[in-house]
Amino acid sequence: MQNKTFLIISREYTTRVKKKSFIIMTILLPILMAALIFLPVLLVMHSERNQHSRILVVDDTEIFLNTFEETDNTTYQYRSGNIDQITQEAFSNDEFDCVFHILDNGEGLRSNLYYKESIPSSLQSSIESQMNETFFDRLLQDSLHINPEDFQKMQDLTKVNITAIQIDKDGNQRENDADMNMVIGMICGFFIYFIIIIFASQVLRGVLEEKTNRIVEVLVSSVKPIQLLTGKIVGIALVGITQFLIWVVLTSGILFGIQLAAPSLFESETSTEMATEMVSNSDLAGLADGNIFQVINNYFPVSFTELILSFFFFFVVGYLIYATLYAATGSVVDNESDSQQYTMPVTLPLLLAIITVPSISTNPHGQLAIWLSMIPLTSPISMMVRLPSGVPLWQLLTSMGICLLFLAFCIWFAAKIYRVGILMYGKKNGWKEIFRWLRNA
Repeated sequence: MQNKTFLIISREYTTRVKKKSFIIMTILLPILMAALIFLPVLLVMHSERNQHSRILVVDDTEIFLNTFEETDNTTYQYRSGNIDQITQEAFSNDEFDCVFHILDNGEGLRSNLYYKESIPSSLQSSIESQMNETFFDRLLQDSLHINPEDFQKMQDLTKVNITAIQIDKDGNQRENDADMNMVIGMICGFFIYFIIIIFASQVLRGVLEEKTNRIVEVLVSSVKPIQLLTGKIVGIALVGITQFLIWVVLTSGILFGIQLAAPSLFESETSTEMATEMVSNSDLAGLADGNIFQVINNYFPVSFTELILSFFFFFVVGYLIYATLYAATGSVVDNESDSQQYTMPVTLPLLLAIITVPSISTNPHGQLAIWLSMIPLTSPISMMVRLPSGVPLWQLLTSMGICLLFLAFCIWFAAKIYRVGILMYGKKNGWKEIFRWLRNA
């Protein structure tokens, strides 16, 4: 029995990995993802690097004279006088790209930005934010009669910097970043969702293909239906794992190549400041020693090992649960269009889990998050969204145990239906027939 099951697994695996569609998608997907992520960034950086904005400021209020902050791509000069004459002179000799006129009409702060050719989309918002901050500070100084030096000292003294520190049950403290935990959890949840949808659907199509081509009649004459079902599910799972590992290797190679070709994408003042704020001095020491896993263990509430093992568990178990249910669905119908009425009840919990990802990520310890992480049809996604924020061990183990028990039920359920439905042709089977198969099988 085991030898036949292994033969079916080998057949499912080899026939799928040799397909041109598998080879093309396995190679193209990382390239397309890298292009979608980095190509717009490269285009924006190239356009910003080559587009230098020279702005002439005409301030009738005299509040904003010499207050705008210059950058590598933006410079300001200040002038006073008739705006029409200044604008004509500025554009006639191409000395300036924009003329920014701040009006003093006693009806609030109004301004106009004149330009001939296109300007960076972020320029207007940058000017507005600087004006808002300067104008607000000026109003405070005038209202409270504070000189600029004292006001600057007050601003420096009143700056607030909050560091989130989590205390575990043993009293140990660690700095934490809820936003980063939320992002990691959402990435894990969405990834598991797409893997389940893609490869569980392949199981459904594989069962339908063998059933419509009458290949299954030849197969069941030499193997048991349960062997055929097990071999198909495990074989496609191995295909998914193979494709995933190849994606990881190719993505790492592409990122390394991009880093060598365009190091400016990975080295910026903003990213450096963010990285510095996200880790403590001890973490930076760990990076200096080359131990990135130590940094991850020090930073996240859950250890790196626990995160990886949990991800692999819910990745495999989640796939197996939905793959068995999809295989049972494929054995009941004769074509993929008829399978919608049976796959919809199975898919709804999966859709519920992905819809509630934002809610769970913002409140990972709420009642909604806890219950969805315990229900086996939603827990592979919901628990992984919660896990980076820290989950009690008993909740994690309980969720895993419920998933394993439900997987055993799904295998029993799918085997009963698959054994009868796989040989049924030319008849639309309703729910009554399916329940009758369960009672009589």
